Amino acid sequence: MGQPANPPRHYTLKEYFALQEKSAARYEYIEGEAFAVGGASLAHNLIKGNLVAALRPQARRRGGRVLDESVLLVVRANAFYTYPDVLLTTDPADRRDPYLVRHPLLLAEVLSPTTAEYDRTEKFANYQKLPSLRHYLLISQSAWVVEWFRRDEAGQWVYTLLSMVDDVLEIPDLGLSLPLRELYEDTDVAPRRVLPGLE
Repeated sequence: MGQPANPPRHYTLKEYFALQEKSAARYEYIEGEAFAVGGASLAHNLIKGNLVAALRPQARRRGGRVLDESVLLVVRANAFYTYPDVLLTTDPADRRDPYLVRHPLLLAEVLSPTTAEYDRTEKFANYQKLPSLRHYLLISQSAWVVEWFRRDEAGQWVYTLLSMVDDVLEIPDLGLSLPLRELYEDTDVAPRRVLPGLE
């Protein structure tokens, strides 16, 4: 998570939106505090772009949209607003507001050392409260590792780890088949090293 706005203070939602409008920086809003969202590495940006490119054709066929980190997601009205790295929505209601998304089907975060714990815990705990959400991806930018959380028909979250060179992220309900080599294409991120004797 980023740093609180300087100086730290409690913002009403109206004040938060005013801050966003006049500031070049982006802020996530959590229970009245505004946290600056820092810049991204080249690897972060390339991974995100590769995922967006893979998702977009299938999303369009389903009347959906794939959006990146500059779009604000309403996680909990008046309390929790974030900028996911990638989101996919197919809900027609998300076409009505030019600035906010409320019904994501998929969310993805490209992990960084400063946000990884937050993305796995507090952020994911809040994301799980979104009834529309079916897929949550945590993507490493230090090795070829993708953690995929999928909500099943019973509402339980199923965990899948993808970390082998020939692994493919297959999400049938989205029509997605994305090899890790394509997700990490053109980055300097190397596959995860397998320790001797563990092949």
